[in-house]
Amino acid sequence: MRHAKRPERVMVLALDGVYPFELGIPSRILGAADGRYEVFTCTADGRPVRTDADFTVTAEHGPGILATADTAVIAPVAPSHVTPGLPDGVRAALDLIRPEARIVSICTGAFVLAAAGLLDGRRATTHWQLTGHFRRLFPRVELDPDVLFVQDGRFLTSAGAASGVDACLHLVREDHGSRLANTVARRCVVPPFRDGGQAQYIEQPVPEQGAASTAATRAWALEHLGEPLTLADLAAHARMSLRTFARRFQDEVGLSPGRWLIQQRVARARHLLESSDLTVDQISARVGFATGASLRQHLHAAIGVSPQAYRRTFRTAR
Repeated sequence: MRHAKRPERVMVLALDGVYPFELGIPSRILGAADGRYEVFTCTADGRPVRTDADFTVTAEHGPGILATADTAVIAPVAPSHVTPGLPDGVRAALDLIRPEARIVSICTGAFVLAAAGLLDGRRATTHWQLTGHFRRLFPRVELDPDVLFVQDGRFLTSAGAASGVDACLHLVREDHGSRLANTVARRCVVPPFRDGGQAQYIEQPVPEQGAASTAATRAWALEHLGEPLTLADLAAHARMSLRTFARRFQDEVGLSPGRWLIQQRVARARHLLESSDLTVDQISARVGFATGASLRQHLHAAIGVSPQAYRRTFRTAR
């Protein structure tokens, strides 16, 4: 849990060509978190910036405020404004961010961080339509085009548009637990957690008429997470062959059925760690992990902490 005694200071950097919708996401999502965050908007030179729409944005602050950020957010710009280098003054603005501050990018904001060399050797993501261009420009970045957002150390990068909502909800969940994140999601009328990755949003060939979806089977699986579900069980429920089900699941969700199940089980386990007094072994059984050791392994792989450490942090955070 970060900065329990005062609100987290979040500075959003708006650059020329900024998308208005994404620029407003941090203020809208984090501003609904019961005063846990203070969100400010700044520009690299203190002057108004053009948006990709037919108006400009005048921020109240210049770049100096970035020096006070606990979290800095790089808002995205239209692809026509994406360049291999950094616009005038942007590098100097980024240099003001403290080494311990968390840095977040939404969509094409990852290009800014990569151009500054901040993502070299790190996992990152950006909008799926620009992944080829990104890889050509920044081969030192370990780009993952399949996720909605990815965190590597203090850097959190997200994919296009609404994935900025997912990333900001992740910040709330990381800082204050899933209960507050779920409350914020309800207030903003958005899903508290979207499963899958970007693949589900990439244009796909239209399925043949009458082709079945895996949605009903996913809903059924969530009701039976405590059971040892196999790919055969899921395919049988969907009344598909194993190969057809696996292919259709991957197309619809962007993850394999096995990876999706682990993701859902970890999410359910985190909720139980926060909201119940069940032991780790009891939680493991309820969410479908064979042993407490398996839960520990998957939780550590997902968020880098043990169940006990997670519970201490977020039971206290409530």
